[in-house]
Amino acid sequence: MWDEVDPSAPVKYGAVIAVTVICVVLLRKWIAGGVCQSSVQLRGKTVLVTGANTGIGKETCRDMARRGARVVMACRDLTRAARAADEIRQTTGNSNIVVRHLDLASMYSVRELAKEFTASEDRLDILINNAGVMMCPKWLTEDGFETQLAVNHLGHFLLTNLLLGKLKSSAPSRVVNVSSIAHKGGKIQFDDLFFAKRPYNSLVSYRQSKLANMLFSRELARRLKGTGVTSYSLHPGVIRTELTRHVETWFPMLRAILSAPSMLLMKTPTQGAQTSIYCAVTPGLEQKSGSYFSDCAMTETAPEGRDDAVAKRLWKESARLVGYIETEQPPPPENHRERLNTPSI
Repeated sequence: MWDEVDPSAPVKYGAVIAVTVICVVLLRKWIAGGVCQSSVQLRGKTVLVTGANTGIGKETCRDMARRGARVVMACRDLTRAARAADEIRQTTGNSNIVVRHLDLASMYSVRELAKEFTASEDRLDILINNAGVMMCPKWLTEDGFETQLAVNHLGHFLLTNLLLGKLKSSAPSRVVNVSSIAHKGGKIQFDDLFFAKRPYNSLVSYRQSKLANMLFSRELARRLKGTGVTSYSLHPGVIRTELTRHVETWFPMLRAILSAPSMLLMKTPTQGAQTSIYCAVTPGLEQKSGSYFSDCAMTETAPEGRDDAVAKRLWKESARLVGYIETEQPPPPENHRERLNTPSI
């Protein structure tokens, strides 16, 4: 005797599919997080973005270009950077995109870029310290620094300081530092920053470098108070980009297992760029200089990220390591006070 077919089965299956689709859409919307709603235009402004040829750096450049800015893409791989710049020009209609070489693992390269930028550019309105490396093997740079701390923190520390003159003369201006939620549990090991004495741990090193980003941003804000230059740090979210390539190399099975779920559970580069864009262009953030943001909203840092004594010590040690000598900065322009009363961007 044949089993009877439930006439309501198609309806039930359709309902299950509909509910599943709705759940997936809502999940994706939640994972996407905040979206920068600012419509501020940047015509006549100059934006410098490090690590700009891929991932959230590339999407940040695309957004800045759409707003009419002159965008300087500072990248290690000039070939890939040139392709990314061409794509951004075509998709935005903004031809004012410039590619410059920058290897943050080399303090010589950092100084060369700063020298070239200072000589060729009239202004710098927004500096976005976006480039980074995540959980790489224990590599030492040409300067003898552990790679993650060098690329993620020391290179950006030196670059920002060398460009302070341009930032101040262009005030109101902003410095945006891409940190990470990984700063939680991080610690600045001043007696062994480069793992010369202790076993190397790529995650511990990454956390240290991301905490350094946050402490640098906080101390920078304190030092620049009243100059018209403000500083912000942020967590972009968990994003499917090339940043995870070292983790996937160590655990190839992990890549295969996570490739499908990652499409669902990670932000796209465009979504991941939103908080960087928010900190760069949203009016009214001046009073929040030194703060930490996530999903386009100010949020609380871990206690480690609020330790001003460590931030000051890190600044001094970073300056010593990269050979940066702090000098008297030129006075602000005569119309500085008037400009401080105008919208930030």
